[in-house]
Amino acid sequence: MALTTGLIILFHCIGASGAQMMPLASSWKTSLPAARFATPDAPFRKVAGPGHLWFQVDGNQLRPDRLAEIRDAFDRTIDQIIKRERFEEALDRVAFVGVSQGAIVALDAAASGRWNVGALIGYSGLLPPVPVSSASSGTPVLLIHGQNDRTIPPFASTLAATQLQAAGFKVDLKIESGVGHAISMTGARLGLEFLRTHLA
Repeated sequence: MALTTGLIILFHCIGASGAQMMPLASSWKTSLPAARFATPDAPFRKVAGPGHLWFQVDGNQLRPDRLAEIRDAFDRTIDQIIKRERFEEALDRVAFVGVSQGAIVALDAAASGRWNVGALIGYSGLLPPVPVSSASSGTPVLLIHGQNDRTIPPFASTLAATQLQAAGFKVDLKIESGVGHAISMTGARLGLEFLRTHLA
């Protein structure tokens, strides 16, 4: 099955950069030769040390003003990519793929009803404790989590799946035995199959 066109945006983990998502994008590119890939840097910088953040982890990120700031910065980043790649009228051909903190902001983008895209994959993420809107429930979601994850426990993805399904989302959940806070080869393959199914 060939992907005729599509835009896959990958969101990196805490303290990393978009370049660190390029190996995953490159591995998928061979099977999705017509797809376009974007691996943006998160909009915030770490207070100490190198790397980028989708939000500061300081216990205040769910304050209404802070949450609005986080969402605005995320949306500006995505708007720039969507316009640059000319997908403004084809959001159903756009996929969000996030790992850890990148998965958290990607899930929030759909759960809040702000982005109704063609597919969403979250690796080792969680859904923030905010109300889930059904406005983007047309976005199919795949959640993949390692059973041995000690950074974000796998129950976080199980709970996210339950919350999203209650709002009308179609969610596939995969808990991988023997995997920690990482994207395994099996997880990468499952993600590729999901993209081929929902964007091809």
